[in-house]
Amino acid sequence: MKIIIFGASGGLGLKVMESALDLGHFITAFVRSPEKVKIRHPNLTVFQRDVMDSAAVAKAIAGQDAVISTLGPSRPPVPHMMELAAKNIVAGMREHGVQRLISTTGAGVRQPEDQPKFVDKFFGVLLNLLAKEVVADSAKNVKVLQVSDLDWTVVRFPRLTDGEHMGKYRVGYVGRDSSTQFSRADAADFILKELSEKKWVKKLPLVSY
Repeated sequence: MKIIIFGASGGLGLKVMESALDLGHFITAFVRSPEKVKIRHPNLTVFQRDVMDSAAVAKAIAGQDAVISTLGPSRPPVPHMMELAAKNIVAGMREHGVQRLISTTGAGVRQPEDQPKFVDKFFGVLLNLLAKEVVADSAKNVKVLQVSDLDWTVVRFPRLTDGEHMGKYRVGYVGRDSSTQFSRADAADFILKELSEKKWVKKLPLVSY
């Protein structure tokens, strides 16, 4: 499968890229800073552009079978960056007839099915106090995908770590027994399985231990 990964130079993006290459996929890594991509592989193409550039995003999407976005808010935050990135990706996919999209976001983006425990509510309040604009931008990013006609899945994760690949995790919604951290290796595992299995199309599952 030909897959483009936006945010490929970030911690999760790098892990998804590495795992996808191991599985034999052809990967285009869309990055602003190509020096952060240390992997060298015959199936890897590094595409250096900015996700805020709609023409560049559309050009990179041409010929792909699927899109994965592991983009997160920049530091320092760029106003509306996540929302505009989602709009550019959706527009590029429509232009080139690419239907399958997996995007990622934090567990703080709530869904009606969630049953957050006290610590979840506490961190939610803290995030809204300390990074209100970032939280709002992430929510708008998700909304852009939700109203699109794409086969999208938005995967929510708790705090990601460099832990080991366990291969065992739960998929559902925020609950009283969901964990507060999760390894990037297992996050990549779920993303690549869901890409083809399509069990959570047009849904926002939480993946945790």
